[in-house]
Formats: sequence, structure tokens, C-alpha cells
Amino acid sequence: MIPVAQRQAYPWNRHNAPFPQAFPQVRGVQGTETDSRSCLYLVQWVFCYYTKLDPGGPLIDAAWLAERIGDRSARGIAASMTHLIRGGEIPAGTRLPTVRGLAAELGVSPGTVADAWATLRRHRVVSAQRRRGTVVIGPPNVPHPARYERIGEFGNRLAVDLAIAAPDPALLPPLDAALAAGAHTPRLNDYTRETITPALREAVEPGWPFPAPGLLTVGGGYEGVQLVCRTVAVPGDRVAVEDPTGARVLDILEAQGAEVVPVACDGEGPVPAALAEALAARPAAFLYQPRAQTPRGHALTPARAAALAALLAPAGTLVIEDDGTGDVSSAPLVSIGAHLPDRTVLVRSYSKSHGPDLRIAVIGGAAEPVERVRVLRSFGTGWTSRILQDALAHLLTDPAAAETVARARRAYAERREALAAALAERGVPTGNRDGLMLWVPVADESEALVTLAAHGVAAAPGSRYQIRPSAPHVRVATSRLPEAPLPLGELAGLLALAARPR
Repeated sequence: MIPVAQRQAYPWNRHNAPFPQAFPQVRGVQGTETDSRSCLYLVQWVFCYYTKLDPGGPLIDAAWLAERIGDRSARGIAASMTHLIRGGEIPAGTRLPTVRGLAAELGVSPGTVADAWATLRRHRVVSAQRRRGTVVIGPPNVPHPARYERIGEFGNRLAVDLAIAAPDPALLPPLDAALAAGAHTPRLNDYTRETITPALREAVEPGWPFPAPGLLTVGGGYEGVQLVCRTVAVPGDRVAVEDPTGARVLDILEAQGAEVVPVACDGEGPVPAALAEALAARPAAFLYQPRAQTPRGHALTPARAAALAALLAPAGTLVIEDDGTGDVSSAPLVSIGAHLPDRTVLVRSYSKSHGPDLRIAVIGGAAEPVERVRVLRSFGTGWTSRILQDALAHLLTDPAAAETVARARRAYAERREALAAALAERGVPTGNRDGLMLWVPVADESEALVTLAAHGVAAAPGSRYQIRPSAPHVRVATSRLPEAPLPLGELAGLLALAARPR
């Protein structure tokens, strides 16, 4: 390996200078000072030059770096480093000097530099790597929900899109009367922040599965999940999550730097033994879907809820319930909150049941975690439009809208069960008993997706929903099947073909 002192003389070690300048030690090979050490340097230079790799990684010079840091507080060091990285002066992959080495050059305590490094790690600008020290990842970027954004990338020539489990617009209640009612909400355009209107509170409280002293509205189910997770877990905290689970849930937790602890599940919900194992890691929260689970389509049973609550009771872990399908789920909502109301928060979305353009979910549960969400939200939106809140309240109390939602619930179940039965006839089991999708086992995920795409059909790759790699699946949305130009039997035959090994 090139000596540290030599690499410090060339801080970035780009390996694009003529080698006598980049590594003077090898000059002996060209002259009269050839020895075994010089030969070793030559071999290393050839390797590095042609592969553009440094066996030890480029190491920045502490003195060079110290000259470029003005404010020598922890905050100032972190800000200077971010500026240098964003400007390209310190490229990704660069190894930073030791805490003590840089502290000596700056004339500050090692603790000050350590705090700066911790800030950079928290914002994912650098990472601590065994044997390599602290390494630059790259400039801070806006995180992207990579799993979710890539689910629908199949081009524009597909005839059947079964990748997105969106509600069928024909099964949603009309909004005309609801929006008119919302426009007459009391205190319209009052600048006072109203986290939930009296009308909406009155509409949702009777159907809440456990006492909820804290209630507020947010802009959709995933925003609710994101806000609750941000208030309960800091970067590096563990969060126990069903495996598999929603792709966007994994994106949310990854973006905030949480460590995901998988919890296996079966047809009745999370498996108690798996949750017990996860709780041994002392997670800050346990996040799961009580019904219409994405992607497996199971629903929590009362017996399973009691068993999970018994494990959670002594743990001190917050329970987050994500009821994303809401009122169009086939199964009734069974909640751990009925056993642990002081430690449970339920996020209920109304997008699939009453309309995605209402942009409303209700968070309800224990007072303290709900209050933390209110405080966090006050930095931005502050409150949900009273017009939309009271429009939803109108729909929840309108008999005609209730009948429309009930009809949608039956239609979604019939569509899911019809495709499941057709697949079962062709030797492909699924097992979903709730929700807007099927979890279809396949021999090879990539081959299955390519086969479907070749026939104009898009499905979602199952690996996006898995925490630990397991048996390959594809997720097939069933919510809008009548729009598919293929007859159901032909579609099932194509899915069965895609599922078979080649």
C-alpha cells in the first residue's frame, strides 16, 4: 500500500499524473536504485493506474483541509466540509483524516471534530467504515423514494397496468355535494390552525377502534406514517416492520436513517415469535398494517392482536398502525390499540375509499405522540383545509356515500377473488384475503416481469416490498381489473405463464 505520507502529498491521489510524479518511489525501477520495495510500488502503480482504484482509498491531508476551514466550531467544521464536498473539491470515496489528526491541525479538541463528523454522518454526507475510517459518500441530496418511483417504470406501450393499486374512479362517491358542504364550514378562511374540525371529529370518533384523546388530520396516509416515524425515531434508531411491507414505508424509513428490523408475518398478521425477536433489539416503534396488508393481503385477527399486545406491553415500544386501504377493506379493523391505547397511534387513510384528491388521513391515538406530530407539522402546512375536512365529514355521514363505499368494498373483493380463483385453477396459489392486490409467487422475478411486459402487462417487482430477500414474487393490482382489455382467463393464463420456471 502507498505510505500515508506519500498519499498526503497528493491529497486526491487521482492516478492521472505521470507515474514518476505520482509515485516517486518507483523511479529506482527506471534507474539504478531498483529493489524489491520499488518493484512493489511499481506493481501497485500499474494496478491503480489502470483500474483507477487505490487499495486504501484516497486520503485527504489534514493540513490541507484545516487551511480551508474558517469557523472551527463543530457546526462550522461540518458546514465547511459540506461546502467542499458539494463544490467537488472533496470527491466521493475520499477518506477523511483521523479525528485527532484534524483536531491537532485546527487547534481544537477531538470532541469538536467528532461532533462535526457525527453531524455529517447524520445527514449522510460521510459514513464510518471499518478499517477505512470516515469516508465521504457525496454531497447531501434530496432523498428519493426509490422503490416507489421505480414500480411503474415500464414505458408507455403497455396495455394493462397492474403495478399500481389505485382506486377505481367509478367506485368513488361523487364530491359535488360534499365540497359544497365543505365550503360552508364554520370559521372558513380563519387563520387559526384547526387540526381537526368539530364535524370531522364527530364523524370519525364513533368508528375509532380504541379511545383516542389525540386526533388530527394530515395530507394522506403516507404523510401520516412519515410524520409519526419522524417524531418517534431519530437516524440510527431501530423500527420493527412487517416483512414484506409497503415499498413506500421502506422508502420513508430509509430516508430518515432508521434501521429496519424485519418481523415475519403470516395469514393472521405479524408472527409473535418474530416480533419477540425484533423487540430484543429495542426498537423505537413497531409499524404494521392491521388489515388489507400490502402486499400479502392478510388481516390481523383478535387472537393475534392479543398475543402481540402481550409482547409489546412491557417493551415501551410505540405501536404505529397503517390503515391505508381503510373503509374499502374486506376485513373489519382489529387494533392493538384496544389493548394498549396509551401506546398506539392509528393512521387511517380515506384516499382509496372516498377519493385521493381529498388528500386526507386522520391520525388518532395516544395524546403525546399525536401532539408531537402536530408540533412537527406546524413548521410547514400547519393544518388541513377546513373545506376538505368538512367535505370528508359530509361523506362519512351521508347514507348515499356510505352505500357507494360499501359497493366499492364488494367490487374490490370480487375482483381480487376472481383473479385469485383463476390463478389457483392454473396452479398458482396467492392467499390474499383482503386488499386491492395479489402476491403472486414466481420462479424468477425478473423473467416474470419481462414475460408480462412482452405481452403488454405491467406488475410490481416483489423485491421492492421485501426487507430480507426471500422467495420471488410479483405484486399484481386487482382494483381496476375491469379496465383491462384482456379477458380474466387470458390474463390469469399469462400470469401463470410468467410464474413458471424457464
